[in-house]
Amino acid sequence: MRLLVLGVLATASAAQAVGALLPHVPLLLVATAGSLAAEGVLYRWQRGMVSLFAKSHADVTVRHVLRDLLLVVGLLRLGEQHREPAYAPLVAALLVFYGLHWAIQAVSVLVRRTRTLPVVTRNVDASALRLTPAPPALLRRPGHRLAVFGLPATAGLLATVVTDAPVYGAAGLALSLLVSLAGLGALLLRLLPGRRPAGEQEVLDWFDAWLAEYRPTVGLYFSGGASSAYQANMWLEPLARLEGRPVIVLRERHMVQRIAATDIPVVCLPKVSTLMRLEHSTLRVLLHPSNSGKTSQVLRIPTIKHAFVNHGESDKLSSCNPYAKAYDEVWVAGPAARERYALAEVGVEDKDVVEIGRPQLDAVRPYAGPPAPGGYTTVLYAPTWEGWDGNPGNTSVVEAGENLVRALLADPGVRLLYKPHPLTGSVDPRARAADLRIRELVRAANRERGGPRPDPSAAAELVRRTAELDRL
Repeated sequence: MRLLVLGVLATASAAQAVGALLPHVPLLLVATAGSLAAEGVLYRWQRGMVSLFAKSHADVTVRHVLRDLLLVVGLLRLGEQHREPAYAPLVAALLVFYGLHWAIQAVSVLVRRTRTLPVVTRNVDASALRLTPAPPALLRRPGHRLAVFGLPATAGLLATVVTDAPVYGAAGLALSLLVSLAGLGALLLRLLPGRRPAGEQEVLDWFDAWLAEYRPTVGLYFSGGASSAYQANMWLEPLARLEGRPVIVLRERHMVQRIAATDIPVVCLPKVSTLMRLEHSTLRVLLHPSNSGKTSQVLRIPTIKHAFVNHGESDKLSSCNPYAKAYDEVWVAGPAARERYALAEVGVEDKDVVEIGRPQLDAVRPYAGPPAPGGYTTVLYAPTWEGWDGNPGNTSVVEAGENLVRALLADPGVRLLYKPHPLTGSVDPRARAADLRIRELVRAANRERGGPRPDPSAAAELVRRTAELDRL
């Protein structure tokens, strides 16, 4: 599909150039229409190619300018000498349109900067900061904006090429200029003093006041990429059950929306200078579910104790990382992890290792005997990640996973829950292939069994929760 879109765009541009230079109206018409259709496909179904074109310096602005330029060349080649002055205003209006496009982009950058606050929050009353919804996405994305705002101008110029009537080009350009002016005006209004959100110092003062009022005691500190959000999300419920006033401290703005649903206050502090304001707060303990480059920045705060809780434990080398000695304490599930650090001799002293169990499993009920007749024995298969080092003992998915799942599914009294590591297959293609085969085995078993057996108590609970949601 990608090669097809690329081929259509390249062929359409070449054909449009030939049609403009010959000149040949049908060829110019078909090539321009094909180019516009390919642009629509590109932005609707092949979004990944947009950045690829940008990296090759053939972004939407370049393609749009080239398309309109070839239409203008076609007009000049088609028109007789005495008609060229009639097309001059169209060319001038087209230049004004592109000038407005770049002006809108400049103003949108200014608006974004005024809206980029030093602190981003969730579950915190920030009404004092005079926050407003972001401008429409069409005004913030130059590619989409140019494609939509420029469509009437391109269509009008194309109609003028076909009919040799400048009125169509003038009408299309007028419409493009009108919507561009409206977009520019909407952005300029946001730069008025009364429409701007709070300034940086005002936000920092507000944040200090919030810290003083909320008086957080324990926090979860997290920094990472978009795919690593699960490492923090697994600790949300245990954090919420702690005594005191918990808070979640993030460092990347994109991570604010990737933290799962929670009532815990979330604060994102991208700058180190803002992060250091925690030193004067009541925060005394930070839990760290992962290591990152930005972890060293918060470790510099002397008033806070730091505990590494990790986001899972296994025999992979990452579970006895030497970086762990940077924390005040290392919290582990049990004796096996303590022994792992002792054998690794990475500098983590035994007195700093604290066994806390695995809080995420607190809701798992102890064995209460075999299931009732007609019921299922539930088995959870949760293999870990293959890791970076290629050790075949890191994960069971490659060597044993498929056979294990087949054996479990062969028993009609077993209900299998398959929960692989979120990064399974990201390093080893064999793990990815095995994971896909296991998923298909589970889907096939679901189809054969006709879905899970209904649980009367679960059905009643669903009715109760639905009624409560309707009431709310």
